[in-house]
Amino acid sequence: MTPDFSIPLQNVILAPYFVQYATEEQKQRWLPRMASGDLVAALAMSEPGAGSDVRAIRTHARRDVNGQKTFITHGHTADLICLAVKTDTSAGNGVHGFSLLVIETETTAGFRRGRRLDKVGLKAQDTAELFLDDARVPAQNLLGGIEGRGFYQLMEQLAKERINIAMQALALTEAALAETVAYVKEREVFGKRLIEFQNTRIVLAEAITRTFVESCIDRLLAGTLDTETAAMAKWWATEKQCEIIDNCMQLHGGNGYMLDYPIARMWSDGRIQKIWGGSNEVMKELIARAL
Repeated sequence: MTPDFSIPLQNVILAPYFVQYATEEQKQRWLPRMASGDLVAALAMSEPGAGSDVRAIRTHARRDVNGQKTFITHGHTADLICLAVKTDTSAGNGVHGFSLLVIETETTAGFRRGRRLDKVGLKAQDTAELFLDDARVPAQNLLGGIEGRGFYQLMEQLAKERINIAMQALALTEAALAETVAYVKEREVFGKRLIEFQNTRIVLAEAITRTFVESCIDRLLAGTLDTETAAMAKWWATEKQCEIIDNCMQLHGGNGYMLDYPIARMWSDGRIQKIWGGSNEVMKELIARAL
């Protein structure tokens, strides 16, 4: 199966890193080819021992880069990888020792791709492990040209990423509801169509989720969206998505567990939303800190 190209990752998540932080030379070198699709980009933060806790990453760079990344979308197809590394290990787990390096995969010696990961859902999406063994990255590939700004660059972009996840969760929820409404209008149980037994709380939950996510989008566009509210949107929308799609799958009965029906793929593909972009447990922690 040929891996799909993730438009949200390329355009919504990665492009802003280059637009906001790259030097003019870096923008001219990479952005036009990203826009045309000639360059496929990836963002490499997660490691075997560091996921939601970015400060725990161990990949480091002096003259060479050494480390391992995992769960990287576009990992097998990316031509360009924005890599989170520690350029100052004396800073420990502090935020000042992080930088973003841009790996050009075709010309970087010491870079290699590991296995393509076999996931529960999103089977067509390319997700892989990456390895860097004394990889040589030119100094001009330091994003923005100044060391030590990587952590702040990542944090500034996470609110947008989390709202994007909330939007995806909302869209998947509404698609699942549409599939389910069509199904229960046709399916009969005990002499009645299933639609006559449907619980309206599913629709009410969807409406509440839409209102909140749309208000967060307005705040993002106005430049007033804070980290805690973005965390709330990501947590709430993905929790409701999984709850509602599970209910929709239940309404399909045994058919809901069959991949012949779209609801089964929605159920398996959508489950990752509660994990990536920062797990929902971490979102709750961020919300609690603001109380």
